[in-house]
Amino acid sequence: MSPAIWEKILDELEYRYSRSSGPGGQHVNRTESKVDVRWDLESSAAVTDTQKARLRHKLATRLNKDGILIISCDEYRYRARNIEESQSRLKDLLTSALKIPKPRKKTKPTKSSVKKRLEGKKQRSDLKKSRGKIKY
Repeated sequence: MSPAIWEKILDELEYRYSRSSGPGGQHVNRTESKVDVRWDLESSAAVTDTQKARLRHKLATRLNKDGILIISCDEYRYRARNIEESQSRLKDLLTSALKIPKPRKKTKPTKSSVKKRLEGKKQRSDLKKSRGKIKY
């Protein structure tokens, strides 16, 4: 992902803060260090329509019904670290989803692999034949 696109996405992000769960005593009960980063894919101007379609397909399980991607982070005690971590997760997620895989080149199976496959089939066939009724 190019830095220019990432900068546009960073401008479109919406942050929500809440109290983190888990142990921590008084500190965790008073500070809102958990971060929910929301990015509206449908209204984003940072990505093209083809990229949006690809992201919709790849991130279908991560998007809510309104087309918003939500990433939560409450790993660290500090809000700033959680913001950095959630942005890093978002960038990794978008980079991997936008990556176009190379098309597979069809190749012929090697002679040895064909021979090995047929030998395996023959052994399995012989095993099944040996299960027949016993004639006295």
